[in-house]
Amino acid sequence: MENGNSKGLKRTLGKFHLWGIAVGLVISGEYFGWSYGWAQAGTLGFLITTFLIATMYTAFIFSFTELSTSIPHAGGPFAYAYRAFGPLGGYVAGFATLVEFVFAPPAIAMAIGAYLNVQFPDLNPKMVAVVAYLVFMALNLIGVSVAATFELFVTILAIFELVVFMGVVSPGFSMENFAANGWAGSNEFSATAVSGIFAAIPFAIWFFLAIEGASMAAEEAKDPKRTIPVAFIAGILTLVVLAVGVMFFAGGAGDWRELSNINDPLPQAMKMIVGNSSGWLHMLVWLGLFGLIASFHGIIMGYSRQIFALARAGFLPKSLAAVNSRYQTPHWAIIAGGVVGIAAIFSDNLIVIGGQPLTANIVTMAVFGAIVMYIVSMLALFKLRRTEPNLERPFRAPLYPIAPAVALGLAVLALVAMVYYNFLIAVIFAVLFVIGFVYFKATHKSDELAEGNEMLRANAL
Repeated sequence: MENGNSKGLKRTLGKFHLWGIAVGLVISGEYFGWSYGWAQAGTLGFLITTFLIATMYTAFIFSFTELSTSIPHAGGPFAYAYRAFGPLGGYVAGFATLVEFVFAPPAIAMAIGAYLNVQFPDLNPKMVAVVAYLVFMALNLIGVSVAATFELFVTILAIFELVVFMGVVSPGFSMENFAANGWAGSNEFSATAVSGIFAAIPFAIWFFLAIEGASMAAEEAKDPKRTIPVAFIAGILTLVVLAVGVMFFAGGAGDWRELSNINDPLPQAMKMIVGNSSGWLHMLVWLGLFGLIASFHGIIMGYSRQIFALARAGFLPKSLAAVNSRYQTPHWAIIAGGVVGIAAIFSDNLIVIGGQPLTANIVTMAVFGAIVMYIVSMLALFKLRRTEPNLERPFRAPLYPIAPAVALGLAVLALVAMVYYNFLIAVIFAVLFVIGFVYFKATHKSDELAEGNEMLRANAL
């Protein structure tokens, strides 16, 4: 690994680092984004949506862990689909994962700006978002061990802060507040409520989006066949408990409708209980940033490994697979994803979609990528069970084939609902997919794909 084009990543991460990455990638979803689902479904309707999506994620993670331990590769879902379906399957999963991980960070960066704007009203949230990109891209550039240790630290602080939030608002919690107008703005269950339950799917997914990104650290993990299952299973259980707790306590603090279309629902919920000048509120704003930073920083780590893996296998320009000779990090991949994310932050001045807030649209685009990737990953699991029964599987999906079938079925249902309720964003997603595929077909070389295929098989053994 002596030059800037070295293709190896250094193994330095243990199970606690991986747990920190798995939870940290997602934990910003407990701080913001999910409350847009209240605007669609109401608190009671969104509770049903969240239950369905939590079921999907739990079944998915227990199934996905089989793939990530059998094929411990930086490409994650791209590697599994490539192994199962060849270059076309690899492209579909790789593109979908890339959309998920490139579009999630700008939404989180804007939430960081919104949180700081609560404390400093004169700050421009977009400029804060850009500064956040520059700082955490730099942190990812200097080494995965430093980056993962920082991720673990801020994740623990973020969990602590969510527990503090629930404790502070609990004296003012009222189930009447939570249930009032709880069916899509009405007190009665109706066809509108059913429609809202399905329309809110992207924002329930935001509670758990990107947990699978821990698999992209597999080439940098010590003994990934043992550490990844611990990280994934402990991670999904942690996130389900936090998601349900935060949603209940925020919704019961007052009129939840005041929280349903904003980027900082937790500080605003706490204001309903302790007022504007409480020290608890200021602490939440400052410590709450750690939750956003944990996900933002972790997803930058994730998108860089996805770009790196795709480029190494010939799906993106080879230069993006370069590894820095000093820090052994994929520097051009980190920078390329950051450029796209910063452009997305300023896209609301150019494109307006459906009258939705920019953050809601970016969240929805990221979720489209995630859902397509989940579907392809579960199909890859079924395919590899059939075609490669002798593949070493250190962790086997429990309740097979029921668990992966549940995950696959709910993911397909979610995709259909998302296309129906977000058709224009679905079209944009499809156009990007076609452009990427045309580029891939026009520029790839068969020897690069052969090299990529052999690389995947070598990493699986």
